[in-house]
Amino acid sequence: MTDVALPVLDAQQLRQLAQAQAHAPCRRCAALKAPGWEALSATFEQSALRKVATLRRSDVEDPTLAEYHPAGSNAWSADAPVAPAYFPYNRCDVWECVQCGRPFLRYVEYGGYYIEERVRELHAENVAVAPEPPGALA
Repeated sequence: MTDVALPVLDAQQLRQLAQAQAHAPCRRCAALKAPGWEALSATFEQSALRKVATLRRSDVEDPTLAEYHPAGSNAWSADAPVAPAYFPYNRCDVWECVQCGRPFLRYVEYGGYYIEERVRELHAENVAVAPEPPGALA
């Protein structure tokens, strides 16, 4: 599946996908323990995951850097809400284990001196239906 053909998921669809795939990890993906954002280890066998969807909207040219933390969490918190219109989720793709279907979110962080691929387990209870960020296109 090419990136062009990837479905763009909203919060409801993302939650449904997470609920449908909620189960214990298999041997192939068990090494990924990322309840919050983690750097994807260079030693992880990347062929264990396949890209199945995206949260990146093609109609938004410059996605916001605003984060959504109404309960005071932070980006690294395991309980941080997954709000697709907010950073970093608006730059994420949805991946799943090729063996068991366990879902993950992935994006690339471009820092001043580094590029780091990040991964987070997707849990339905963290997916938030949030208002559009300030200044977002309607």
